[in-house]
Amino acid sequence: MPDNKVYLLDGGSLVLDGFHIWWNKGPGGEVRFPVYSTLIETPKGRFLIDTGYDYDHVMRALAFEKPKQTKEQTIPGALKLLGLEPKDIDVLFNSHFHFDHVGGNRFFPDAKKICHKQELEQSASPQPFEVLGYSDMAFNTEAAAARGMADQLSPDQTDSNTAFEFVEGDVELAPGVTLIFTPGHTIGHYSLLVEFDTRAPLLLTLDACYTKRSYEQEINAGFHIDPVAGVNSMRRLKQIEAEKGAEVLFSHDAESFATYRTGVNFYG
Repeated sequence: MPDNKVYLLDGGSLVLDGFHIWWNKGPGGEVRFPVYSTLIETPKGRFLIDTGYDYDHVMRALAFEKPKQTKEQTIPGALKLLGLEPKDIDVLFNSHFHFDHVGGNRFFPDAKKICHKQELEQSASPQPFEVLGYSDMAFNTEAAAARGMADQLSPDQTDSNTAFEFVEGDVELAPGVTLIFTPGHTIGHYSLLVEFDTRAPLLLTLDACYTKRSYEQEINAGFHIDPVAGVNSMRRLKQIEAEKGAEVLFSHDAESFATYRTGVNFYG
């Protein structure tokens, strides 16, 4: 297996009610949770999975989520801690297009961009209950125009530098780096498996599973398009965990995140 390295880039935090984090389970009340992106350094290049949220957008559209984000927790700031700039990223993959996963896409005009073939279309024409999730459309000119949200775009964003290549099913991005198709949270959601030379694989659930409790009890988040598909995706991740002997990392679990390696500390 190649000499892969995984960096978790701290992107700040947001707040949701517990009934949105643990749909139909709770308990309710405000829960502050982390947001992070994932950088994978491989012999084939640098792959960035998601770009966190844009603070100004959240304050305009979802201020009830009470964002906390320092300059070092923006995606350019998080990369700078590693001695990198956005231009050093070869491939940007968005696990899905919810606002807390695309907020920094605009910083990567030169990176190759990839997503599931249905995800872009869905973001351009979401179900009524998906509108808040797909509220930051500044990642793609076509989708923003379809939603009447082209005012979110900056002048230097074009059809070509916001275009995506489409994939479906499980996809190997690079040796030892596999995208696992896990729909339910969104129509085109992906999780991530990274394998290494000298340690157990990492299985990043991303938003297929917000927290450890969600995973253990198979609890969807309140933001979802298909809860049955979501439960089936969690069960598939558990099968992969068992088959690979993987360490599982969750997307929005404050207690777990406190134990993760972040910043300059990497897995590899």
